[in-house]
Amino acid sequence: MIYISAVGMINALGQSVSEIAANLAGGIAPGMRSREGWLQSQPNAVLGAVEGELPAIPDSFAAHRTRNNQLLLAALTQIQSVVDEAIVRVGPERIAVVLGTSTSGLDEGDRHVNHILNCEASPSWQYPQQELGDPSRFLSSWLALNGPAFTLSTACSSSARAIISGRRLIEAGLADIAIVGGADTLSRMPINGFDSLESLSTTLCQPFCRDRCGITIGEGAALMVLTREPQPIALLGVGESSDGYHISAPHPQGAGAIRAIELALQDAGLSPDEVGYINLHGTATLLNDQIESKVVHDLFGEGVPCSSTKHLTGHTLGAAGITEAALCALILQYDLPLPPQDFSRSPLDPALPRCGILHAAEPLKRPIILSNSFAFGGNNATILLGRVT
Repeated sequence: MIYISAVGMINALGQSVSEIAANLAGGIAPGMRSREGWLQSQPNAVLGAVEGELPAIPDSFAAHRTRNNQLLLAALTQIQSVVDEAIVRVGPERIAVVLGTSTSGLDEGDRHVNHILNCEASPSWQYPQQELGDPSRFLSSWLALNGPAFTLSTACSSSARAIISGRRLIEAGLADIAIVGGADTLSRMPINGFDSLESLSTTLCQPFCRDRCGITIGEGAALMVLTREPQPIALLGVGESSDGYHISAPHPQGAGAIRAIELALQDAGLSPDEVGYINLHGTATLLNDQIESKVVHDLFGEGVPCSSTKHLTGHTLGAAGITEAALCALILQYDLPLPPQDFSRSPLDPALPRCGILHAAEPLKRPIILSNSFAFGGNNATILLGRVT
C-alpha cells in the first residue's frame, strides 16, 4: 500500500495547511472575490487567488521564474522537513517528482507577448518559463534530485493523474518516494477561453444549484509525499479512463466517469457503501453537474454524503485534482466536518438526479473519501483516500 506522509498547499482558502483547514471547516475563502483586468468581455469577474507574498525565485533559477513555480515553492516550504529527511534516507536518485499543470508559465508568456506588441522591452522573460514541463523540471532541480521527473497536462485531471503516476513509479520500483502535485496560476487565456465557451461565471460559482451558469477559475498549488512506509492516511485506490466522447462535454451517460470510479473501488477492494464522502468534481457548469449527479446516483444512490469545494477554491484547473485530494486528506487527518454545498443564493437544481448532496456540515462517519476529477476530452481520474490508524 502507498501512504501520504506530508501535504502542503496554498489556494484561495489560505496560505498554510492550518489556515486552509480552519477556513474549510468554516466555509470561508478569503481569496474568492471580484477582480479587475482579467476578462475581456467585462471589467470584473470573481476569481480565486492566493493573497500575500510568495517565495522569491533567485537569479540562478531565472529561467523558471514564474508565479506557478512560486506557488509550488510555497507548498514545498510546508513539507520541506519531510522532503529533506527523505533525501537523506533514500538518496536523490530514488525520489520522483510528478506534477500536473495546464498553464505553467502561460501568464508570463502572455505578458511577454503584450510587451512585444507594444514595442516594450521584456528582459525578464525566457522561453522555458512557459513550457508545460517546467514545473517538475524546476522542482526537481531546486531539490537537486536525480529521480524520474515529469509533468502531466490533461486539463482538469492533470494533478490527479500525477498522484496515480507517482504511485505507479513506487510500485514499479523506479522510486522509493514520490513528490506529487500540481500548480496553476490565473491567466487571461483560460479565463477568456472558458468565457468564449459560455462556461465562465462572472459571479461566484454555484455547483449543483438551479441557477448555476459556469465555473469560477482559481489558482493554487499542492504537493503530497507518497511513500511505502505506513502513515495515518493511505492512498487506497485509483481509477482512470478516457472515453473521448467530446472535446469539452462529458459523455451523456457518464460512461468514462463511471469506469474511473469503479476501477478505483476495485483497486481498493471497496464497495460503494463503504465510502464516507465524495468530493465531487462539481464545476457548476450545466452539463458537468447534471452528468456527475447521474453517475453518483447510479453508483451510490443517495446514501453517501457529497459536495463540491470549488466555490471555496475556484476551479484550479491542472491543480484541481491534487488540491481536492489534499483537502480530503485534511478532512481525514484533522477530523474536519464535511463541507456542505452552498445554496444560499440559489436552491438545489430539482432537475438533477438525487444523490447525497450536503446541505449542512456533518461529521465523517466512515473514514474513506473518494475524489473525482473529470477533464476535457473525457479524461477522468478518481482517487480514494482513507484513514488507517
